[in-house]
Amino acid sequence: MSTVRVRVPATSANLGPGFDTLGLALEMHDEVEARLTAEPGIRVTVEGEGAGELDLGEGHLVVRAMRRAFERMGVPQPAGIEVRCRNVIPHARGLGSSSAAICAGILAARALASEAARAVRPERATGRATERATEQERATERAAEPELTDDEAFRLATEMEGHPDNVAPCLAGGLTVAWTDHTGAPRMVKLVPDARIRPVVFVPSTRLATETARGLLPKDVPHKDASFNAGRAALLIAALTRTPDRELLLAATEDRLHQAYRAPAMPGSADLVERLRAAGVPAVVSGAGPTVLAFSTPDSQDLLAPEVGNDWHIQQMDVDQVGAYVQFPETR
Repeated sequence: MSTVRVRVPATSANLGPGFDTLGLALEMHDEVEARLTAEPGIRVTVEGEGAGELDLGEGHLVVRAMRRAFERMGVPQPAGIEVRCRNVIPHARGLGSSSAAICAGILAARALASEAARAVRPERATGRATERATEQERATERAAEPELTDDEAFRLATEMEGHPDNVAPCLAGGLTVAWTDHTGAPRMVKLVPDARIRPVVFVPSTRLATETARGLLPKDVPHKDASFNAGRAALLIAALTRTPDRELLLAATEDRLHQAYRAPAMPGSADLVERLRAAGVPAVVSGAGPTVLAFSTPDSQDLLAPEVGNDWHIQQMDVDQVGAYVQFPETR
């Protein structure tokens, strides 16, 4: 049976003002290997982040995503699935670990769908008398190969995650703007940020569940705050895709919709964002937190370290411009 390998990036959503809309893919990756087996059952191994904590059976998020994708494609569920996860993306830190797992599972299932479908087809008869019929069967099977388009994969990932702001950059890479159209379908566009603007993540040891962070948000916000964020989100697109301008980025990353409401759940993150911004560094909470994301420009390198204590793991990285990547190791 074939093995498929999927490489998926960490992502940072919101980026300050772009709540549930803007997302950025980061050069930090989980790798998932998956294969179908004749032996019934689910076998999952986890190395790195989440080892010893995550479900190793049907409840594992990669397996759940594979099951949903097979179902969406109309492919009978395989008798056995074997998954190996090498996790680097921190869990429950606002860096898109769940989106990465969902996207990895969907893309792995898509790559293995034809094999899964063949496994349940009856054996063909042999001999000259059946040669013409066999050719017709092959043509019919080719026409009926299971398919999941990129748009359908994005929609399924959004359904599982609940919102598109992390799954969009995870699948497409780069800087993404995601929204829902009039039919309820998620859509996205991909942009390329200036390479001289580099993300820096400050990852704490503490975790925060997305559900907890979302529970702190009010049902309604003042019109002036919504208007403020709409302008800042538009400005941020311009600031990230042009010649680096730290002052412009500082203004463009202001937010009034979510970070202040969530601050009580992550006082250390809120304090670090405030100190970095006071020093002139464009900094925001990454996703639902508690990781802090800063945009480093050539003139801000010396401003970062003095504001950070010993409780943070600091990592500067590039933007992942590719997004989720699938390969079959044996044909590499």
